[in-house]
Amino acid sequence: MNLVSEKSGRNLDVSIVIPAFNEEESISELAREISECMKDVLYEIIVIDDGSTDGTWERIVELSSRFPLKGLKLNSNQGKAAALAAGFAESSGKFVVTMDADLQDDPSEINEMISLMEEKNYDLVSGWKKNRKDPAGKTLPSKLFNFTVKLTTGVKLHDFNCGLKVYRNNVVKNLELYGEMHRYTPVLAAQQGFSVGEKVVHHRPRKYGKTKYGVARFFRGFSDLLTVLFLHRYSYRPLHFFGAIGTLLTLVGFGISAYMTVLWFGGEPIGRRPLLLLGVLLLVVGFQFISLGLLGEMLLKLSGRKSFVILEKAESSGEKK
Repeated sequence: MNLVSEKSGRNLDVSIVIPAFNEEESISELAREISECMKDVLYEIIVIDDGSTDGTWERIVELSSRFPLKGLKLNSNQGKAAALAAGFAESSGKFVVTMDADLQDDPSEINEMISLMEEKNYDLVSGWKKNRKDPAGKTLPSKLFNFTVKLTTGVKLHDFNCGLKVYRNNVVKNLELYGEMHRYTPVLAAQQGFSVGEKVVHHRPRKYGKTKYGVARFFRGFSDLLTVLFLHRYSYRPLHFFGAIGTLLTLVGFGISAYMTVLWFGGEPIGRRPLLLLGVLLLVVGFQFISLGLLGEMLLKLSGRKSFVILEKAESSGEKK
C-alpha cells in the first residue's frame, strides 16, 4: 500500500525533517532523491542548519526555490535533538519523517514505512539498519548501546540510533527533546502510550564528508538514558523518589539516635562518639530529602504540566478525530 493520492484540496501528507551540520555536498542530492520518491504525495522538506560552518545554509536557501523545502538556521551548533525539536515544531504533515542529511538513509523507504505504520496501526516506525555500512568503531559501540537500551526500557527495537523514522504528527508534538534525547524517541513515545514498530531499511555508505560520531557522544547517550528512565518513573511523582530515600535515612538515623539515647540513660558518655554524629547527620539529610520531594510536588502542581496524552477523540457521531 502506497501513500498515493491527488494533491489538490488536501492537507499536507508528509513532513520530512532533516538536521544538517556541514552537509553542503550532500543536501542537494538528497532533496532530488526525495522529490523523485514523493512525486504523488503532498510533502514538505524541513532542513535545519545546526550551526554549519560551510556553505550548507546557502545551499538550503537555493534549494528552497526549487523544491517544497523550508530552511531553519539555528544560532549555533545545538545538537541533533535541538535541531529535530525545531523541525518538529514547524512540521504540519500527517506523517513526520526524520532522516540524516548524509545520504546514508534511503528516501525510497519512506512510503513503505508509512504503509507499515497504517497496516499495523503504529504511531512510530523506526528503521533498522540490519546491514549497516559503517566502520566497526561505530557499529560495535552501537550494538552495545542498543542492547542496553532494549534491556533497560523494555522497548523491543534492534536499532534506536537509526535516523530514519516515521511518526504520526501527534507523537512529535508531544516529544520533549534536548541533549542526546533524539536517540530515545521510540522510548519516549512508548512511555506515553504510543505504539512503536520497526522495519529493516537499506543503509548506504557515507558519500561525502566525515562522520560526526565520537566517543563523547556515546557516553553522553548513556547519561541521557539514566535521565529517560528517571523522568519516566518519577517526573510526576518526585516525592516517591526523594521521599523514599529520605524516609530510609530518617529511620536509620532515628534508630541510631534511639540506641545512643539508651546508652546515655545507662550512664555511658556519648558526646564524643562518632555514631552520635552519624545518627544526627542521617536525620538531617533524611528530612532534607523529604523536603525536596515535597517541593517537587508543589512545583509540579503549580506548573500545571499534564501527565497524559490524548490519543484520539470520539464525538457523539462516533467519528474519530
